[in-house]
Amino acid sequence: MKDQRKTEIKVGITVVLGILIFVWVFGWAKNLTVGSERKEISVKFSSVAGLEIGDPVTINGVRKGYVDDILIKGNEVVTVLNLEKEVNLKTDATFSVMMLDLMGGKKIEVNPGSASEEIDYIKMQNGEFLGDIASAMAMLGTVQNDLVDVIKEVKVTLSSVNKTLTDQQFNNDLKTSVSNLVELTENLNSLIKANSGEINKLLKSGNELAQNVNEFIKTNKDSISQTLSAVQDVLKESKTMLVKVNSLIDQTNRSENNLGKILNDPKLLEDIKESISHVKDLTRILVEQLKAKGIEVNAHIF
Repeated sequence: MKDQRKTEIKVGITVVLGILIFVWVFGWAKNLTVGSERKEISVKFSSVAGLEIGDPVTINGVRKGYVDDILIKGNEVVTVLNLEKEVNLKTDATFSVMMLDLMGGKKIEVNPGSASEEIDYIKMQNGEFLGDIASAMAMLGTVQNDLVDVIKEVKVTLSSVNKTLTDQQFNNDLKTSVSNLVELTENLNSLIKANSGEINKLLKSGNELAQNVNEFIKTNKDSISQTLSAVQDVLKESKTMLVKVNSLIDQTNRSENNLGKILNDPKLLEDIKESISHVKDLTRILVEQLKAKGIEVNAHIF
């Protein structure tokens, strides 16, 4: 009787332990916690590429939470992250969906940031998808046709280059060009050697000329400075004179001086025209008398 009871107690304890272990494993797999405070934050992504509820959330590579929920809102995916209490995120924190391993698993990597202010856990945050092997392969598929075209173009180019290099006429022309270049180089070297003395004299003369110019400038530095100063004075005086001439012309045009009053006086202009007309008449009469009987003079002497 006692042995049977002991057996029943052992079986009961085993069952209870099994249930506790099952509950613990289930809670660990589902990221369930009892009696611990945690933080939640919502992050939106343009794409999560296979991220699932329960996938880990890591802070600088250390697991500190999990994906609690995934929602689709319009063209964006909103994830709810469940983080441990001691996690402290700053306003410049970043959130990225990336590969967990080569088998295709996903995780959300969080850079906590270094700003002085703590992040607002109620406010929706923005995240980014860094891509994975699957997305890279998909992108490769989109550029497959372009790669094929590029390979074809490369083949055509290589074929043209090979055809050109195997062309006997091209090879002969290339050899001739190289031979001419070698001959030209030899002639140039011979010319330099033959005229090395003249070249040295020319260089020496150039150096002497430069030295003479420098000495002339040093010797006549004061005279050159005075000449430049005089030229500057002349330019200043010329500028002043031009200003005065322009002022005189403006005053004349506005009849503000005697010359302007004379030139712009309509009565004077009419008198001048009338005088010119009388002179013309007198000249005409004199010419007619000279052609006829001479100049007739009627003089009355008192």
